[in-house]
Amino acid sequence: MDNNDVKNVVSGVMVVDKPVGLTSHDVVQIIRRGTGIRRAGHTGTLDPRASGVLVILLGPAVRLSEFVSASNKRYQATIRLGSSTDTYDGEGEPTEEMPVNVDEEEFTKLIQGYVGEIEQVPPPYSAVKVDGKKAYEKARAGEEVELEPRIINVHNLDVLEWAPPEVVIDVHCSSGTYVRSLANDVGEELGIGAHLVGLRRTMSGQFSLRHSVSLRRLKEAFDSGTWAEFLVPAAEALGDWFTITMDADLMEKVRHGHRFPVEGDHTGWARAVSEQGDLVALLEVIEETNEWQPRKVFFTT
Repeated sequence: MDNNDVKNVVSGVMVVDKPVGLTSHDVVQIIRRGTGIRRAGHTGTLDPRASGVLVILLGPAVRLSEFVSASNKRYQATIRLGSSTDTYDGEGEPTEEMPVNVDEEEFTKLIQGYVGEIEQVPPPYSAVKVDGKKAYEKARAGEEVELEPRIINVHNLDVLEWAPPEVVIDVHCSSGTYVRSLANDVGEELGIGAHLVGLRRTMSGQFSLRHSVSLRRLKEAFDSGTWAEFLVPAAEALGDWFTITMDADLMEKVRHGHRFPVEGDHTGWARAVSEQGDLVALLEVIEETNEWQPRKVFFTT
């Protein structure tokens, strides 16, 4: 299949190792220009100062965005102890400087208190909407910003490197977690202040850095017309979902939105794939009738 044929039928995922300095939207625009496909979007913003895994959906696969965006994330975060800023990261104005009078054992013990389901207040310099305006717009205008706490889930926190005043930690968390807020909160609890100075996303949902391609290599592939080799099947974006493999008859029923019986004990969602492994539909169990209901259908021919 040549590049023009791919553009006509493409529905899949590109996993990019985003470099520092570009916005997530910048990367989407580069991929749109390189592939010629206008229907594209990312599944979770990475700040320009952050690097790492950025999942881009192409073609009909963009309809998976709400599900892929909700996936867990993993980060390698570098925190500077003894110094706080108003933005909770290195771009802000310093608000506090304190000596680092904490050891690794004390730090490690303290951060375990942030593991589990916790409440977290987003940073005042964030894109969270307050009274119809983004919080950072109000903060930059000198307005007082009060944000409501959110429930997040931190699955795991580990110290990777202890080199005070900096410490590198591994953060495995739910979507919607602000690592900047985590750094600030830890600094406040320690009584010495802290802020985030480096962030690298190492995993987003099913995709890790080992699945990713650098932007430099991707640009070379655009020039040579070989970019399709970096396209991951859409079905793999939800690789941890329960999977139903469908024959032609069942695919025809699903194509028309018809329900079919649940075999076994299942609740919630599933992905339906063809015998060739292509994504057919997303299904949800109707518990009252114990049937699968097609919610999003991708197979149309």
